[in-house]
Amino acid sequence: MSDSAVTRYILICSGKGGVGKTTLTANLGIALAKQGMRTAVLDADFGLRNLDLLLGLENRIVYTAQEVLTGHCRLEQALVKHKQEPNLALLPAGNPRMLEWLKPDDMQKIAAMLGESFDIVLIDCPAGIEAGFQNAVAAAKEAIVITTPEVSAVRDADRVIGLLNTHGVKPIQLVLNRVRPKMMANQEMLAVDDVTDILALPLLGLVVEDEQVIVSTNRGEPLTLNGSNSPAAQAYSNVARRICGEEVPLIDPAKARKGLRAKLGRLMQTKIF
Repeated sequence: MSDSAVTRYILICSGKGGVGKTTLTANLGIALAKQGMRTAVLDADFGLRNLDLLLGLENRIVYTAQEVLTGHCRLEQALVKHKQEPNLALLPAGNPRMLEWLKPDDMQKIAAMLGESFDIVLIDCPAGIEAGFQNAVAAAKEAIVITTPEVSAVRDADRVIGLLNTHGVKPIQLVLNRVRPKMMANQEMLAVDDVTDILALPLLGLVVEDEQVIVSTNRGEPLTLNGSNSPAAQAYSNVARRICGEEVPLIDPAKARKGLRAKLGRLMQTKIF
């Protein structure tokens, strides 16, 4: 059994919806479980629950966090264990009507219960800064903010960071998603340095735009599940390794692209005809 005093409660959040928050939660959950961490993923997005779909567990849900809180079932009955990754379990979100009565204290109660059995609890937070966020943040000790390199998404992320600071959540780290090196190189997208300067957060990971993310999402099979070697799968795995304390170097894809271009130039100059 885990000691809840050392359980890590990590909020996965974003200001703007649709930036890849739930996809990150699902892939990190699998990757951390593969690292040997007993991992629970708590779907706190009661209005638009999707974490069960992304993990391919939607047909196995019998009870949810709602029944746990109302005493209609035990936590163990509501937890949905992943068949292929035994270290991972999902606690599904309840009915959207829960939002009418759910309070921050309820989320803290659920988190504490999970902390008795798990090393890490990932909390999939609803986008935005409304009541759903206020409930979810109450259960968190640290946070990962995910954003895309777009002005509107970064601005919304900045507002969320301000609220996380107000709640005393730390550390707060950043994952930059859907990075397109060519667009960054052409200054058609915010550069990595631009985003980190604006948000003033340490960078935990960079995830490049990858079509395999869409494929895996539709299949309910996170990229980190079956050892995919796609760029996004590698990025998610690297984030999990950094969470576990490994020193994995970060590579700015725009700078890496320039480096490859320079290398190609040198090879062309030395080519013997």
